[in-house]
Amino acid sequence: MTTAAKSFTQLLGFKDVWLITGGHLITHWYPATFYVLLPFIGKELGLTYTQIGLIISLQHLVGAITNLPGGMLVDAVGRKGYLMATSLFWVGFPYLLIAFLPPSYAMLLVCISLVGIGNNLWHPTAIPTLANRYPDRKGLVLSVHGMGGNLGEALAPLVIGVLLSYMSWRSALVINVLPGAVMAVLILVFLGAFAVESNRGKTSDAAKTRGGTRAYLRDVASLLHNRGLMLIACSGMFRVATQSGLLTFLPVYLAYELGYSSWAVGMAMMMLQATGFIAGPIGGHISDVVGRKKVVMASMAGTACVILGIIFAGKTPVFILIVALLGFFLYATRAVFQAWTLEQTPPHLAATGIGINFSMQGLGAAFAPFMFGYIADHYSIYTAFYFLAGLVVIANILICFMPGMSNRPAHASGNTP
Repeated sequence: MTTAAKSFTQLLGFKDVWLITGGHLITHWYPATFYVLLPFIGKELGLTYTQIGLIISLQHLVGAITNLPGGMLVDAVGRKGYLMATSLFWVGFPYLLIAFLPPSYAMLLVCISLVGIGNNLWHPTAIPTLANRYPDRKGLVLSVHGMGGNLGEALAPLVIGVLLSYMSWRSALVINVLPGAVMAVLILVFLGAFAVESNRGKTSDAAKTRGGTRAYLRDVASLLHNRGLMLIACSGMFRVATQSGLLTFLPVYLAYELGYSSWAVGMAMMMLQATGFIAGPIGGHISDVVGRKKVVMASMAGTACVILGIIFAGKTPVFILIVALLGFFLYATRAVFQAWTLEQTPPHLAATGIGINFSMQGLGAAFAPFMFGYIADHYSIYTAFYFLAGLVVIANILICFMPGMSNRPAHASGNTP
């Protein structure tokens, strides 16, 4: 822990890390506020659990489809700062449309699809950029980046819950767009030109060295035959499916089943993310020292134990505390999966590898909310939570088949194809 504190202190002086982390905070801020708004929008429009789940499923499905092309675009373009600023704008703007357009279910589906397209530009851009700049501390740096997401998901529900106590959900959405606009400007001013200058030459050299577009596309296709990369992506798909189902329906469960106020729902979601905020750097640093596989399997084992608590918690406030603990184990592995993905991917295909990873995660995130809603409508919401528990078990089983070399520390293994 002393080494982790020392490494974290050194990162305090790195402007690019914290600025990109701030942008990551915003990309998670918007969806986190929408999760809290969903119960109120759902009541106004008279939506079923299945319809609510389909809204989030469609967002992630669109993201899954566009993530791989987005990663290829990032590898080809090099303008990291401009791409990150574009992502921030594209993620926030659809929420303005939701606030101003006449409310309808079809309109929600269209706007949320636009969010899915915009969000896929961020991770393939930011994650390889940070990993390339700090190759010996990928796990720690990416966990700091992940902390931004956790912080956004922790603060946003609390802020939107308070806003909903004083204004309509439409007014709250308008105010909610302002932080993203400010961060997009900061990214443009401080990282835009810098990123273009530092990446333009590298991108050109890589293209020449590897024989142009056809060779590049063959390299991309080869990633789909990379056993380690695909196992990581598939395991991450089931892990994110569980996470997506929880984030979508925990607020609905608290509002519909337990009768929580908007403020209380926001507090509960903040608790879930606060544990993830703590877990991220711990998991990231330990994985840099002892290896990715050990950390992931230990976290998944902890997740399995916590699932037993969820099954017996039932309709009680204890349920929230147990889910918060589950959040600790889930988020402890987020940056670890990202660093592990980069170590299984050639450097010139880093963004594409991340794109594949997030495409698979997007499929899981798209599948789970819809299935959760369907099961909740036809059986019970508690049965749907059991369904999420089973997905985590599958994720853990897949990791068992990772090659033994993946158990070595990151600094020893390096980037492997």
